[in-house]
Amino acid sequence: MTRYYDNINNRLVYAGKASNAEYWEKHWDKNTIEKLYPKRIMPTDYVINTTKKYLPKGSIILEGGCGTGQQVFKLQKSAYKVIGIDYAEKTVKIVKQAKPELDIRLGDVRRLDFDNNYFDGYWSFGVIEHFYNGYDEIINEMYRVLNPGGYLFVTFPHMSKLRKLKAKKGKYPVWNESEENIKNFYQFALDEKKVTDDLEKLNFKLIKKQHLSGIKGLKDEVAFVKNPLQKIFDSRSFFGMALSKMVSIVFNRFSSHSILLVLKKIK
Repeated sequence: MTRYYDNINNRLVYAGKASNAEYWEKHWDKNTIEKLYPKRIMPTDYVINTTKKYLPKGSIILEGGCGTGQQVFKLQKSAYKVIGIDYAEKTVKIVKQAKPELDIRLGDVRRLDFDNNYFDGYWSFGVIEHFYNGYDEIINEMYRVLNPGGYLFVTFPHMSKLRKLKAKKGKYPVWNESEENIKNFYQFALDEKKVTDDLEKLNFKLIKKQHLSGIKGLKDEVAFVKNPLQKIFDSRSFFGMALSKMVSIVFNRFSSHSILLVLKKIK
């Protein structure tokens, strides 16, 4: 995977593997569904804790682009009414067979099959960055299906301080919009200010932002620490996960891979 800098739009462009349904079905097929689901909800789970701050139990939530449905599972276990949609037909079929108690549906986040003002909350985990032609259709649908006063929780890779510094110093090749590069487009690391501005134009109000996974951003962008940090990042031991969290906390403001935006749909 090659990272390019698009200086016109102040974003990174990742190219190498096309991010389509076939890619994700192969990607998610590496593990069995059961291994991906937590045995219990951890008290520190940021998705559940973030949701609880803004939405009472029983709220109706959509996860757009739910993949294998772990977040749908966790939210449902935490007493929310949750629907997950994804466009990877094979994955949706497997999840429905493995977890029939979950409401997982085949769907397109750009054209949702729900009425206006249907949901109290909408979670989007790393989805909007995978559309080369932009996320306008996605965020328009987010706004349409949310209740006035409803909450949008959206995460995406972003231009951290570290990435901005590298871009300024010319450490990335310049993005070339060739046919081959577009064909192999995977994702963007987006300018969080532009995303926020675009959502606020739709009449969302930014409530909170949170930097995520400083360790991933650091290992992906600084070559000499990649190998040791990769081992920590991949570890499933208590010590490894605790160390990974500590590194992220220390470096989040500088090297976070992703950012979470919490926004409210204004009445």
